[in-house]
Amino acid sequence: MYSRGFGGNLALYCHPYKLSLRMGFTRTQMAIAASVGALLVFGFLGYIWWLSDQGPVLARSEDHDPLTGLPVSIRMNPMRDRTIEHSANLFLRQLRDGHCDELLSKWEHDYRKKYAHFICDSEAQHPLLSWDLAEWESAPPLTILHYRGKRLTKPGESGTYRELFTVTTEHKDGQWVVTKYDAMY
Repeated sequence: MYSRGFGGNLALYCHPYKLSLRMGFTRTQMAIAASVGALLVFGFLGYIWWLSDQGPVLARSEDHDPLTGLPVSIRMNPMRDRTIEHSANLFLRQLRDGHCDELLSKWEHDYRKKYAHFICDSEAQHPLLSWDLAEWESAPPLTILHYRGKRLTKPGESGTYRELFTVTTEHKDGQWVVTKYDAMY
């Protein structure tokens, strides 16, 4: 009844067709368990399929900020295309890291020349530390991302303040490009 063929331990050897009889499971119980498992898998796949057909924002809170009108919180779709956010985050990281002049040099060739200089001067005075996505607006071919950011009050000091700012992106030549940056300093 005991087998030494499986590494020498004293495990009870049982044929696979007798295993279900020893454990006490009936075919009905196994069919129910398999059906429940299949239902869970199909339910999960259906949920993933539903998510893939939704927009980038799944839900906005009922409460809005009285000053800006933006929702207090949003719930983003985990299946959304994040290329817009990646291009905006790259822009913000470069801005934070002090590459403002190089970043906005192409803006100096049109009407935004003074605005580009204002942004770079303001960013040097109030450096951006961190940011969180607060709202997403789609107006094809533009997408406007609203952020809640944390800035230093003055460079070299530890005081910070929170503010809202927006990054406008446009789909050009197959990629998303930041075309506008609005912040209140």
